[in-house]
Amino acid sequence: RQGLIFRGIAYDVNSIARIFISFVVRDINVEKSINAILESAFTGESGDGRIFVSDIAQSIRIRTKDRGDESLYDKQ
Repeated sequence: RQGLIFRGIAYDVNSIARIFISFVVRDINVEKSINAILESAFTGESGDGRIFVSDIAQSIRIRTKDRGDESLYDKQ
């Protein structure tokens, strides 16, 4: 891999920080969320990232003790 020059400073590509972003969505919204990320994050260049999908066994909102889907969204 080659280095990267940004604002006149050479960087080793391997030293660039990586970012981990986590989303928790309802099952019904998984595909829509994946497609939104694919559309907005795509550049076609190395480093576009990866999407990992895994199941969440349980979700609990500590403040209200809500569990499951109710713990993911504010009640309106």
